[in-house]
Amino acid sequence: MTKKVAIIMGSDSDWGVVKAAAVQLKAWDIPFEAHVLSAHRTPEAAAEFAKNAEENGFAVIIAAAGMAAHLAGAMAANTTLPVIGIPVKGGAMDGMDALLATVQMPSGLPVATVALNGAKNAAVLAAQILAVSDARISALLKEARTAMKNEIAAKDEKLAQEIAAL
Repeated sequence: MTKKVAIIMGSDSDWGVVKAAAVQLKAWDIPFEAHVLSAHRTPEAAAEFAKNAEENGFAVIIAAAGMAAHLAGAMAANTTLPVIGIPVKGGAMDGMDALLATVQMPSGLPVATVALNGAKNAAVLAAQILAVSDARISALLKEARTAMKNEIAAKDEKLAQEIAAL
């Protein structure tokens, strides 16, 4: 059985960004749960979730937050599971503060960080982590790469046809 992915967001306002991760995981039939937990407003609940994540069947935690964005770091501080941070764009610094807070972790407590609002890539990275021990997910990732390659080849061919018609 495939282990679950946890999608944690610091606020329900992050759902508009984070939803892309849920959509991708669902498309690949990878089990996940999504929760709103704040590193600042519900620190005990966030810490408890992370501490118990492995025994609750999770293999990867995706954590999304904007502004101070300590959620991914708070998760990483309380588990040895891989944590993927999604810095959410917005606020006074338009996401730069979230990016730096997510990526600048102290030695020994890594957080894999995707682009601002990079929820789909967070889901793909979570799938890649799961694929190390799950042949079904590995095959899905290979199929997705082939589909991307074919899509680009088709776009290149269309461009060549447009240029030829000039």
